Amino acid sequence: MGKNFLICMLALGCVALSSAQKQKITLENIWQGEFRTEYMDALQSMKDGSHYIVLNFNRSPRSSSLDKYDYTTSKKTETIVASSGEVPFFSSYAFSDDESKVLLATEIEPIFRHSRLGIYYVYDITSKSITKVSDSKIQEPLLSPDGSKVAYVYNNNVYSMDLKSKETKQITTDGSKGTIINGITDWVYEEEFAFVRAFAWNSNGTKIAFLRFDETNVPHFSMDVYGQNLYPFQYEFKYPKAGEENATVSLHMYDVSSGNISNIDLGNQYYIPRIKWKNNPDELSVQTLNRHQNHLKMYTVNASNNSVDLLFEEKDAAYVDITDNLTFLQDDSFIWTSEMDGYNHIYLYNKDGKLRNQVTQGPWEVTNYYGYDEKRKKIYYQSTENGSINRDVYSIGANGKKKKRLTTEEGTNNADFSASFTYFINTFSDATTPYRFTLNQASDGKELREIKNNEDLSKKLEGFDMSRKEFSTININGNDLNMWTVKPADFDPNKKYPLLMFQYSGPGSQQVANRWLGSNDFWHQMLASEGYIVACVDGRGTGYKGRDFKKVTYLNLVKHETEDQIAAAKKLSELPYIDENRTGIWGWSYGGHMSTNCLLKGNDVFEMAIAVAPVTSWRFYDTIYTERFMRTPAENPAGYDDNSPFNYPELLKGKYLLVHGSGDDNVHVQNSMRMIEALVQANKDFEWAIYPDRNHGIYGGNTRLHLFSKMTKFVKENL
Repeated sequence: MGKNFLICMLALGCVALSSAQKQKITLENIWQGEFRTEYMDALQSMKDGSHYIVLNFNRSPRSSSLDKYDYTTSKKTETIVASSGEVPFFSSYAFSDDESKVLLATEIEPIFRHSRLGIYYVYDITSKSITKVSDSKIQEPLLSPDGSKVAYVYNNNVYSMDLKSKETKQITTDGSKGTIINGITDWVYEEEFAFVRAFAWNSNGTKIAFLRFDETNVPHFSMDVYGQNLYPFQYEFKYPKAGEENATVSLHMYDVSSGNISNIDLGNQYYIPRIKWKNNPDELSVQTLNRHQNHLKMYTVNASNNSVDLLFEEKDAAYVDITDNLTFLQDDSFIWTSEMDGYNHIYLYNKDGKLRNQVTQGPWEVTNYYGYDEKRKKIYYQSTENGSINRDVYSIGANGKKKKRLTTEEGTNNADFSASFTYFINTFSDATTPYRFTLNQASDGKELREIKNNEDLSKKLEGFDMSRKEFSTININGNDLNMWTVKPADFDPNKKYPLLMFQYSGPGSQQVANRWLGSNDFWHQMLASEGYIVACVDGRGTGYKGRDFKKVTYLNLVKHETEDQIAAAKKLSELPYIDENRTGIWGWSYGGHMSTNCLLKGNDVFEMAIAVAPVTSWRFYDTIYTERFMRTPAENPAGYDDNSPFNYPELLKGKYLLVHGSGDDNVHVQNSMRMIEALVQANKDFEWAIYPDRNHGIYGGNTRLHLFSKMTKFVKENL
């Protein structure tokens, strides 16, 4: 112990000497992209199991190409298609199931978080011909399995184009803005169930199942867009706030040959968060949830006669999470992930919905499901078995035996498997190593070669004043909470430093993770070089430590999380090198709610807080997210109001900066306006900034640079 301590102190001394000659990180370095990492964009395995696809971009001249690589050599074997005079620049792609054609996205125009409009083309790989799907900007095109047709949504209606005849059929006709949506989701489904395309081809291309949203009775929301014209205008859409009416969602089946549309009776259901065809082209799986989201049912719809049978159901005292892990095997038995034993694990069910066996088990979480190798009867997954801040890749038999760890480096490992499960491309990073891509054997994880790394970035960062992110745990309110700390590179334990805490704290989230740095991390590094200690603690309610740890905040969002941050700040302030009179906290979105609450309820602990785009009352947020954790305001009024900071503005003592984008479609600027008014009426001094027309991310042009310049100035002046 003594020897190691001496080595550490000598190392710190070397760092202190060398840091004097190093550059300090600037906001321009961060927000003008100087620390950007290289990545393997849109990596996808081809079905032959021997090749993979990467989407490559050139900045000057601006171009894109879809390139094919050999797994065994990692060498490019051909360019499938590249932008040219005939082929416009494309930013994403999707193959037909038979890989005979590829859909190319151009002229993309974002709508909300996941949705977008675009001009799309279908490229025939054999004939090397290209077909424009529509002259208008459309949404969510999807090739039929054999590549003969493409279905898409335009103006809330579903269409299908025959690529041979070039004939386009309009499948639905009742779509209209603000009332009926066919084939894509409404705002709240997109944001909270994380999908946009709400239609799917069956395995032989004879049927299209689709959802229809009737949002006629959903309350109307509008926000001013200031733009650059003489008059602003109002952007309008339907947004169901907690306790309000949601869209009525129904399931329908389109028969390609006859053109008939059938209505599927699912009985008494409220949400339809997933539809997925089985391998049997006549069977569709449909997941439904009640409004409380604590009772999931999975049905099988027989597409030949529209009969509906209950296949499987799951209940939870709090809520059931929706994932994309459902996988149907060749015989339509299926793999499912669930927290039913207290941790997220993999389960195998027979095709009739009867449990065959629990595949994984233990006091750790499965964090990603990669797939099932039918030939070898193996399942591949990612988990936290080596600590909740780390991720490793594993294989295991479908019977739950012969588990094997396939990655060896401690940090975050994420795999992309070949279709044959012969190889996987591993993406590794940790808090000091930017992304490194390697080719590995799936059988034992053996590394065959390095494909790409970010050594140039690593070398560049050696010239900057950087500090190591230190991981530890801190015991707060009876729980060992994960924590990271960033200290000045020339840290002196005999000095006193101000402390800035950062957190998000939302249900199931994680900020304390052993992975490569993001933009916020570089800002924290910049502050450390200016003499601040920055710390982050994942409190109760965050993820990857089991169901009970995550769901303890049920019905009381922000209460336990706030208590943990206040207690953590108090405990950290007891350290001899922390100045207990200079403690701040900041966060964005859920984290902005948290930082506001901590400053008010912990006004004897925190001297400063920054809240960016905060929720200030869960009554203002959407139905699906809020009711999942809180139920409705009518059922749980105290849960909504007891932790809403504009209900106790008189508690403000410290310095407070409140920031919001006026065009935030997610957390409406109404949240900040109500907080501002409450503080004004309480005659409290604070600072605030509104960024015109910026959404929840508050970015575009120099916006982020301006925002973080303001935040940096506020920290330096008040902490």
